[in-house]
Amino acid sequence: MTVAKANMLRFFLLMLVTLTLWAAGNFKLYLKDGTYHIVREYQIVEDRVRYYSVERSDWEELPLELADLKKTKEEIRDVVEKTKEQAKLLDEEDKAEREARREAAGVPEGEGAYFVDGKEIKTMKRAEMKVNNNKRRQVWQVLSPIPIVSGKATVELDGDTSAFVIKTATPEFYFRPSQPERFGIFKLTPGKNIRIVEKLDIMPVTKEVVENQEVIETYQRQMGDGLYKVWPAEPLPPGEYAMVQYTTGKVNLQIWDFSVRK
Repeated sequence: MTVAKANMLRFFLLMLVTLTLWAAGNFKLYLKDGTYHIVREYQIVEDRVRYYSVERSDWEELPLELADLKKTKEEIRDVVEKTKEQAKLLDEEDKAEREARREAAGVPEGEGAYFVDGKEIKTMKRAEMKVNNNKRRQVWQVLSPIPIVSGKATVELDGDTSAFVIKTATPEFYFRPSQPERFGIFKLTPGKNIRIVEKLDIMPVTKEVVENQEVIETYQRQMGDGLYKVWPAEPLPPGEYAMVQYTTGKVNLQIWDFSVRK
């Protein structure tokens, strides 16, 4: 949930609680014919019901036998219970916002990826990627645009495995993108002393690039301006992965690789 959405939800909850509290102070005094009066309070005086009419701002009376007090009391009880539930929900939302601010305060200010290792937040190193188009192999850290010829190519990282090892199948990360782009977790394909981040198909005339990547389904929660918490929707099997910032079709990846091991 983004900060703006959280604030909007909090506003609506506050309005709902306010309206509910108003309803708790002004309720319906039901009559047995199905009609009702909006009242602030009522009293039973012998065979009469004396009530304060909200509509006319004055005390009025009606015969006790005409009032449906059972239905009136049930509604008052329901309103009170709803008021308590909404107040509890608002309090939980406040606690969640405070916790989010506390978490965000512990994350380094710099752009990039950070792994949550228990109570410690570890800074991940951005990887140096290579583009292999089978005719030349060049090193690029940020590619925009990518100078490759028509055909097929791969975006690769050197080495069979990442030096950044994670020993949990459900890792959590903080991420600060360097600019408004997509980001997420990629599954890397092992090769001969390399790990393939994605495969590319380059059209011969238009030079349009089609990127083929294995993107892991994740949950993402905005923790503050430019800060996100990211975690996989399902446990990750042992293997090679990376947090990647990218724009589809641009091959301008920024990569923070990691290895999941038992």
